[in-house]
Amino acid sequence: MKHELMQLPFEYNSLEPFIDEQTMKIHHTKHHQAYVNKLNTALENNKELQEKTLEELISGINSVPKEIQTAVKNNGGGVINHNFFWTVLKKDSNFGGEIAEAITKKFGSFEKFKEEFSNAAATLFGSGWAWLVLNNGKLEIIQTKNQDSPLSTNKIPLLALDIWEHSYYLKYMNNRPAYIEAFFNIINWDKVDELYKKAKE
Repeated sequence: MKHELMQLPFEYNSLEPFIDEQTMKIHHTKHHQAYVNKLNTALENNKELQEKTLEELISGINSVPKEIQTAVKNNGGGVINHNFFWTVLKKDSNFGGEIAEAITKKFGSFEKFKEEFSNAAATLFGSGWAWLVLNNGKLEIIQTKNQDSPLSTNKIPLLALDIWEHSYYLKYMNNRPAYIEAFFNIINWDKVDELYKKAKE
């Protein structure tokens, strides 16, 4: 089966003013689409891998043939990371639920969590992602480089922030901290809570 570009769960202008409409259009229709296209190209001669889900491909990346492993890791990671990212974005979603209790217990307070997550995002050198994950039942904040996915190391994603410059440069230029601060206004906490409860099952 060919992988297809995921439809956004919101309109391109839905995250204004925190993420602008033009950035969202380019990010989705150009960058995300390019990862989909390149993943399909990498898999075009391997029927067995074509039948696997993205989750199976990325979590089992070490079993992918060496000659296409890097292409699958980079582009498959690009597809699955963006698929996840779009689902955890929404305006006017309140911090609450079981995930709020777990974050407060782990980090001490929401503000402390925000500080640690923001620091992980701000200090990542080059391109990549900041994540809140569940690792062996425990919450962790991690960084991944390029399009690496936590799934490759058996960690369950709960929240993600794309720190590639194409995510923010049109609006924020080189001011990554301002983009990170804006992100906290568009976290879909209902979705994060849903993912947390599912991950604990």
